[in-house]
Amino acid sequence: MQWNDRIGRRIKLRDMHILLAVARSGSMGKAAAELAMSQPAVSKAISDLEHALGLRLLDRSPQGIEPTLYGEALLRCGTVVFDDLKQGVKELEFLSDPTVGELSIGCTEPAADGFVAAVVDRFSRKYPKVQFNVVTADSATLHRRELAQRNIEIALGLMFDPLPTQDANVEILFDDRHVLVVAANSPWARKRNLRLAQLIGEPWVLPPLDSTVGSYIADGFRAAGVEPPRASALTFSLPLHRRLLSTGRYLTALPLSMLHYGATSLRRLAVKFPARPRPVGIMTLKNRTLSPLAERFIDCARELAKPLAKA
Repeated sequence: MQWNDRIGRRIKLRDMHILLAVARSGSMGKAAAELAMSQPAVSKAISDLEHALGLRLLDRSPQGIEPTLYGEALLRCGTVVFDDLKQGVKELEFLSDPTVGELSIGCTEPAADGFVAAVVDRFSRKYPKVQFNVVTADSATLHRRELAQRNIEIALGLMFDPLPTQDANVEILFDDRHVLVVAANSPWARKRNLRLAQLIGEPWVLPPLDSTVGSYIADGFRAAGVEPPRASALTFSLPLHRRLLSTGRYLTALPLSMLHYGATSLRRLAVKFPARPRPVGIMTLKNRTLSPLAERFIDCARELAKPLAKA
């Protein structure tokens, strides 16, 4: 059967959109409610698709609906098709008015609290009508889920090792490293020539030491010749870090970029902490056309990263 007979004239974008909704919700009824359609209309659209392809796309059971092997393959293709269409519409919107549009980005929590916040602020001053959809997660999740599922166009933050090369483009902007930090009102903020051993018995707030970032911080202490402190609070939450630091009692380790890009209430301790540098960069999906807004956002990020890149 030729393309025009089997595909070009018989597969409709509307039916593909319905298939995606059914697969996402796992139910014809839920998909119908989401799409404001009747359930028979949803069922007919799926049936028309299966008939056009001559393949069963969904398995029905009392527990719900699951894509077959053929359905999963078509869903992957459909995700790419609708993403390309969405990007095309964004480009048309940008051409008609470069000051408006939406941009979906992902970043790590420390990047959100420092570098990314600075980039968004600068970019929004030039394009005040742009709306940002920001997803925060660790680098691996941003790569394997958010980028792979095309929920975001750009991921920014600490790059993990080894760097992804098969399905992602990675551009390193600068090297970052953790430094020891207190609040500006802490008595330790005014002291000079401190030794790390003096601080071990103080209250600390740190990420769990068995996590990737916790292990990295622990290595910094050991490289200085001391064991990591027994933290009073173990948490990934940056708001909790900031709240405890604001009391003036607590110490922590945070990326140097957070202090560089606007954390005016925090002070770097004058103490040697030999944490190894780690790359901060931009990750995009290979073979995916970026929207004009995404390209301009990346240019803005490159410009803002120059001071730390030189350092």
